[in-house]
Amino acid sequence: MATASKSTSFNKKPTFRWIHGFMKEMNTEIACIQSGNIHVIPLTSPEISREFLKKHDAVFASRPMTMATEYSSGGFLTTAVVPWGDQWKKMRRVLASDVINPSTFRWLHDKRVEEADNLVRCIYNQYGGPGVEEEQHVESLFTVLAHLYVFSLSDYFPWLRVLDLDGHEKTVREAMNTIKKYHDPIVDQRVEQWRNGEKKEAEDLLDFLISVKDSNGEPLLSVAEIKAQCTELMLAGVYSPSNAIEWAMVEMINQPEVLSKLVEEIDRVVGKERLVQESDFQQLNYVKACIREALWLHPIVLFNLPHVSNSDATVAGYFIPKGSHVLLSRLGLGQNPRIWEEPLNFNPERHLSASTVQAVELNEPNLLFISFKTGRRGCAGIS
Repeated sequence: MATASKSTSFNKKPTFRWIHGFMKEMNTEIACIQSGNIHVIPLTSPEISREFLKKHDAVFASRPMTMATEYSSGGFLTTAVVPWGDQWKKMRRVLASDVINPSTFRWLHDKRVEEADNLVRCIYNQYGGPGVEEEQHVESLFTVLAHLYVFSLSDYFPWLRVLDLDGHEKTVREAMNTIKKYHDPIVDQRVEQWRNGEKKEAEDLLDFLISVKDSNGEPLLSVAEIKAQCTELMLAGVYSPSNAIEWAMVEMINQPEVLSKLVEEIDRVVGKERLVQESDFQQLNYVKACIREALWLHPIVLFNLPHVSNSDATVAGYFIPKGSHVLLSRLGLGQNPRIWEEPLNFNPERHLSASTVQAVELNEPNLLFISFKTGRRGCAGIS
């Protein structure tokens, strides 16, 4: 394992480029970079990554407590960025059993179709661009996402937080205030409707969060937890799809033959008389191959959400001390020349099986680029 102690080199922007450059220079797929009292372990090896997230999953199931995640989660009240503990277990259980489960997914089918149709219609009729509110809202979401786990001095040297030397806290605080300006009134109004009996049946995911009861028949989630989880669901759903679609379109414009194959498949499966439906997706293997290729070739964030070790561990022969931050490099896994042939070329065919029966899956359990659902901290929405 290559090692480094960095307090000044991390200031070289962007940090991910320095980390990947350092690992390439050292010809290693695992490294240890000490920043303050924290060991940062970046990985570009799928084999070692599988050991961390499968064999030693229980040890590396926590998350770091950072300034940005504290703001985005309402004080660590949600699921994705919350450290391992009772709060995470509670919120994960609510999402898995009451909100994001197969029955709810089927129940919301018509509502998703309606919203998708509205979105397509809105884009089709859009001439002047989005309004001020839409721009502020989306820009704030992406600002928070960009700062969730960006290198911030105060995350490694907590006594510096009061100084906000890099300006990150001011940026995140202002972005979260904008998000709350649009989200909180909707949640407050809906909670009041349930309290006064005006609303009695759930119609969407927000209603599910409000109506979940504990063993005594009382609301299980506080208003603060509901607001924080709604924001996190919005953050989780806004960046990967939009980024993958944009890059897939760019790559296909540069490779017209790929675009022709995709259009041909859609015409064959869907036809030209109706819109694509969710039920069509299982048969749209080439479409999924293009999305899968875009996901690993152009990841919107270069590292997966960090995993923090709850105890000392030995993984792949390396000693990993308690409290280490393990970073799976989406760029390093997806563009690893040992795994992928011509990794910088957009080639959807690499994801197609020789068998025409086997469906293309967007998930990657073997971590050959990155997985949405591997281990305890996998994405709840993949279920």
